[in-house]
Amino acid sequence: MNRMTPPSRTPLGHAPSLFRGPFVRWPRAADAVLALAVFLATVFVMDAPGDALAIRPIGDVPIGALPVFAVAGAALYWRRRAPLVVVGVAVTAWAVTLGGLVDKDLTGVVTLVALYSAGRYSTEDRWAWMGVAAAILVVNIEGLTDPAPWQDAVVYGSVAMFGTWYVGRRLRLRGERTAQSLREQAAEARRIVAEERTRIARELHDVVAHRVSLMTVQAGAAKAVASEDPAGALRAMGAVEEAGRQALDELRHLLGVLRPETDLDGLGPQPGLADLPRLVEQIRGAGVEVSLATDGASAELPARVDLFAYRIVQEALTNVLKHAGPGAHTEVRLGTDRSGIVIDVLDDGHGAATAMPGSGAGPGGTRGHGIIGMRERALLLGGTLDARPRPGGGFRVVAHLPTGGEPV
Repeated sequence: MNRMTPPSRTPLGHAPSLFRGPFVRWPRAADAVLALAVFLATVFVMDAPGDALAIRPIGDVPIGALPVFAVAGAALYWRRRAPLVVVGVAVTAWAVTLGGLVDKDLTGVVTLVALYSAGRYSTEDRWAWMGVAAAILVVNIEGLTDPAPWQDAVVYGSVAMFGTWYVGRRLRLRGERTAQSLREQAAEARRIVAEERTRIARELHDVVAHRVSLMTVQAGAAKAVASEDPAGALRAMGAVEEAGRQALDELRHLLGVLRPETDLDGLGPQPGLADLPRLVEQIRGAGVEVSLATDGASAELPARVDLFAYRIVQEALTNVLKHAGPGAHTEVRLGTDRSGIVIDVLDDGHGAATAMPGSGAGPGGTRGHGIIGMRERALLLGGTLDARPRPGGGFRVVAHLPTGGEPV
C-alpha cells in the first residue's frame, strides 16, 4: 500500500495554486484597498474626449456626488459576503449619477467590479441575472447622452456588463469543480486506506491467532511433562520459541506495509498453498494429527487466491487446535473444479479440549469469530464458505474460491 495523503481542503470557488495573489491570501485587506482605489478613481478620474481618461481637478470635484461615490466604493468591501447587495448598490449609484449630478464619472466601473463579484461569489444566478439586466438598462439610458453612436455605446456596454459577470461565474464553476474533485480524491484515498487497514487487520488476526495457539499448546505440554520428561519439555519450549519468532517475522512483514519509506527488500513473500506442508508440520508438532491431500490445487494460482486459500486453511487448523485440542484427527483436502479451487478441512472433535466447558467443540458447537474472517476472504474473491458441526462430532469447513475473473 502506498501512503496517500488526502488533498488539503480548498475553499469553495478557489482553485489550488502554488502562487496565490493578495486577493486570495488577504481577502479583506485586498477588498478594502480595492474599495478605496475605486472610490478615488470615481472622484478624481473622468472620461475625456477620444475615449481617454483625464484627472479631475480638486476644484471640479462635485461635493454633492461624494456621498454617492463613497457609498458605491465602500460597498465593494462586502463584495464576497453580499455580492448581490453590492450589485444593487452599484447600479443604484450609477443611475443616480445619470441624473445630472456629475458628468463623465466612472461609476460604471463600480458596477463592473460588482457584477464580476456576483458571478464569482454568488450561487443565486437568478438574482444575478436581474442585476445584469439592470446594469444593461442603465447602459442603454447612458447611451442616450453619449456623444458616441448610440448603438456602439449600447452594444459595447451591454457586452461588458454581461461579460464581466460571466467571467466571474465561469471562474466560480471551475473552482467548484476543482474543489469537488479534491473532495472525491480525498474520499477515495480514505476508502483505500480503510480497505487496506481492514485487510491488514485480518492478516494480523490470522497470524497472531495461529502462532499464539501453537505457543499456548506447546507451553501447556511443556508444563505437563516438565517433571517427568525434561527433554520433552525442552523440545516443547523450543517449539514455543520458534512459533514466537515466526509470529514476529510475519508481524514485521505485515506492519512493514504501513511504512513504505522503509527498506522492504528483505521482507519475505506472502505465504501460499506451497507452504501448507510446513503449516501441517507445525500443527502436528502441537499434537493434532493432520493429513494433507492435494490435487494439483496449488499450481499456477493467482496470488490473491493462493494467499486467501492458505489463510483459510490456517484459520481452520487453528480452530481445530483451539477447540478440539491435541489428539484430534484432521483432514485437509484441496481439489479443483471448472471454476476454482475447493478447500475441505474437517476434524473428528475427539481431542483433549472436547470436554472443556465452553469450548464449543462438541456437536452443535461453533468455532468462534475466525469463521467470519474466512467467510469474508471467500466473499472477496466471489466464492463461498460453509462452516458447520459434523453430525457425528467435530467440525467441517468447505470453501470454494474462483480462480478466474475479478474479485467482487
